[in-house]
Parts: sequence; structure tokens; C-alpha cells
Amino acid sequence: MAKNTNLALRQAIIYSLYVRNFSEEGTFKAILPELDRIKALGTDVIWFLPFYPNGEIARKGTAGSPYAIRDYRTVDSHFGTLEDFDELVNQIHARDMKVMIDIVYNHTSPDSLLAQEHPEWFYHKEDGSFGNRVGDWSDIIDLDYAHRELWDYQIETLKLWASRGVDGFRCDVAPLIPLEFWQEARAEVEKIKPGTIWLSESIEPDFIKYMRSQGLTALSDGEIFQAFDMAYDYDVRGLWVDYLEGKIPLSAYVDRLNMQEVIFPANYIKLRNLENHDNRRAADLISDKAQLLQWTAFNYLQKGATLIYNGQEKQAMTVPSLFEKDTIDWAGEDLSAYLSKLAKIKKMIPIDTDYQLVADDENDTVILVHHSKTQTIAVAFSFKGKESEVVVDIPDGYYRNVMNGDEIAVVKGKIKVSDQVIVLVVEQC
Repeated sequence: MAKNTNLALRQAIIYSLYVRNFSEEGTFKAILPELDRIKALGTDVIWFLPFYPNGEIARKGTAGSPYAIRDYRTVDSHFGTLEDFDELVNQIHARDMKVMIDIVYNHTSPDSLLAQEHPEWFYHKEDGSFGNRVGDWSDIIDLDYAHRELWDYQIETLKLWASRGVDGFRCDVAPLIPLEFWQEARAEVEKIKPGTIWLSESIEPDFIKYMRSQGLTALSDGEIFQAFDMAYDYDVRGLWVDYLEGKIPLSAYVDRLNMQEVIFPANYIKLRNLENHDNRRAADLISDKAQLLQWTAFNYLQKGATLIYNGQEKQAMTVPSLFEKDTIDWAGEDLSAYLSKLAKIKKMIPIDTDYQLVADDENDTVILVHHSKTQTIAVAFSFKGKESEVVVDIPDGYYRNVMNGDEIAVVKGKIKVSDQVIVLVVEQC
């Protein structure tokens, strides 16, 4: 059970890094010179996309997907050695950051070590051949968690990585695996590394409905939070994109965000992200620079952890291919100072607040409020840059905008907004 979730993770900045395409070299060693820069962004956790050997059979692209894994217990030799990984972990820890690795337990490559040694642990089609339950994942074969021995092997693998200094696990399509497995895995890992962080890639509502219609396991976010500390925000991402594309009003998205406060456990933590390795880059999705800065701030200052996908800090426009050597374009405009400032403001927000969002569809604005016993933090966003007046529940007076130092007047309970994010902090008497 995730009753022992550390609420401090609501202030966490997680930096997602794909070794193959992070640098021209594509190695663990090439990451070392960048650690201070990553730390300066306010990063608390570096999450590594899979770095294991990937499959040769049914490979997608020339390099192959990192999510079609041959061996869970070692590293791809193209990236370096296990000793190189250990040194990277040590250097990350020396900078007071944690290490999270990707765990891909729903499937393996067709030529995986487990497929060769334990074919009985896999899902088989009617003709007895290997297969998968989702048709377009052609480079993988599904595991079958009806086998107790598979549970033991997978949990032992987690413990091996934890013993190497890994501090947390991001679990790929975790909802497709039985909840009871994750609960047991968490409990067993906790015995050797207390405080291990658990992040679930939760899945979209339509995918949950489809899988269940096929009689297959598909855990809701509410179920996932019984075993995990954090989950993706895929329950609301589709609405956000719909708003950006003009299909729905802003309030339709914001109302669903507010609903998270009551449908999930009190200690829920969502991973807020504008982009990740499966979705379009934010700078591509949001072409207007002022709007991109507004949404970036919104992403940081909501309740929940914040994800930076490598390259986001340079407004990279293209998501690197998962199947090729496709180095990130680091030549874009640098947002690092802006992200660092947002990280500092985020860490000012108490970890347990009365949290509310209020949308104005006419002006495309949102007022976000974190209220605690000691202070109120009110944030105003104008996503279309419209000049308007919005209501804020703080006393009239003059306040300093934490974002840029400007003086902001609250008159008759209202402030003027335009294309600048306004962050006001009111200490309680």
C-alpha cells in the first residue's frame, strides 16, 4: 500500500533522460559533465529511460526500442558498463539528487533471456506461439503474471537494482499488471531500501475501457495509488490538448483537475508534464512563446511533481526517435533560468495545501490557489495573453510578484493580468 508515500514528492522536479540520444556519444560517461547543469534546474530525481540490451528479433528501426528488453539485469554495452552506471549513480548522489530507472514488466523482446529460459512465463496465442495483447506493439511479447515464479524473478530484479543505489522505479504501463504484484514488489523492496520512489505510467481512459472490454487487466488511477506514490496525468492530458486545439473551453479541463482532489486518495501525487518521450514537444505543441511560458509555469505550480523531458529546457521541437540514434537538438532558446526560478517557487509551496483552480472561459484565465495555515499562494495565468481583471481571494493591498519583482495592486479583490504569470504570497497573521 502507498500509505507511506512521502508528500515531499509534491515538490519534486524529475528530469527524464534518454541515454542513447542525450549526447552524440550516447553513453553513461557523456552524462557526467551535464550533471551540474541538470542539478541547477532544481532537479531532485533523474529518471533514466531503459538502458538495458534490447531485442534483435522484430526490432523497430535500426537501433530498436528501449522498451523491447532482452535482459532486465544488465546494461546495453553501447551505453557503457555496469561500472560506468555505478559511477554515474554515485555522481548523481554526490549532487544530492536521486536515481530512478525505467521498469518494463508487461513485456520483453521476443528474443529475451526470459523467453529463452522460461517460455512458460509468457502469454501464448491459440496456436501456442508468443504474442502480445495489444496488436501494434509488434516488437514485444507479453508476460503472464499467472506464474508465481515470474513474480519472484521480477521482484528480485528490483532488489538487485535497489542494491546498486537506485532510488526509485518508473513502471511502464503499470496498470496492465496485477495490482497485487505491485503491492508485493513495493513491500519487498522497502525491506532493503526504505523510501524507494514508485512512479506509475498510468494509462488514458479510453485505453482502460478498451482493455477491460477485452477482459484484460487495466487498473484505474485510484487502484494504482494503492501501490504507487505518483502516477501520470493521462486522466486529464487529453482534455488539455483538446483545449489547446480549441475543441473545449478551458473550464472543462480545469474542472477535471479540481476533481482529482476528491476522487484520489488524500496523499495522491500526479506527475505534471507538458511533454514526455511519448508525446509532442511542448514548444511544438504551443508555438506562441508567451503561452509556452504560461503553461510551463502552470505545469510547475499545480499540486504534484513536475517532469522535465531532456531537451525541454532548450525548447527542442522534435521528440527523439525511440528506434534510432537521434541526438537531441540542443541549439534552441535556453529556458533554464526560467525553469530554475519556477523550481524555487514550487519548493515554497507547502506539501499539503487546500488547493483550488478557478477558470474564466471568457478571458482564458486561471487562478490557482494553495492555501495553508501559514500562507496563501495565489497564481494568475492568462493563457491567451488577454488583458483582463480577475478575482483573487486575498486582502486588498500592494504585493510583490515573485516571478519578476513587479508590484501588483489588489483592488476590490481583483488584479489585472495580461501575458505575465503573477505569483503572490500572502503570509497569514
